[in-house]
Amino acid sequence: QVQLVESGGGLVQAGGSLRLSCTASGRTFGTYGMAWFRQAPGKERDFVATINWSGGITNYADSVKGRFTISRDNAKNMTFLQMDSLEPEDTAVYYCATSRSPQAMSFRGAYPYWGQGTQVTVSS
Repeated sequence: QVQLVESGGGLVQAGGSLRLSCTASGRTFGTYGMAWFRQAPGKERDFVATINWSGGITNYADSVKGRFTISRDNAKNMTFLQMDSLEPEDTAVYYCATSRSPQAMSFRGAYPYWGQGTQVTVSS
């Protein structure tokens, strides 16, 4: 059974940084693409960033390009989201997800496995 556990969320002032972590278990981690999504209150769950199986290909939502960086450590079964220059609009619950493909994909339907989410709150 695939399990994903996020950590690293919290409260930060605008302009600050946070690093989210996602630990995976239940299958061979280094074979599959990973992604981060986020959901603000009353809104849809939106794509943030994705990375392919090797870490060599990444893709970002326009709203976070240049501020967020996704990475992975296959030896530790972990994916990370480094978030810099945070803005109040980044406030949301952040979810880690993994697919059945080795590719980096940005559409939500590609991801059958999800973590429980971690809250990120950015104050102005």
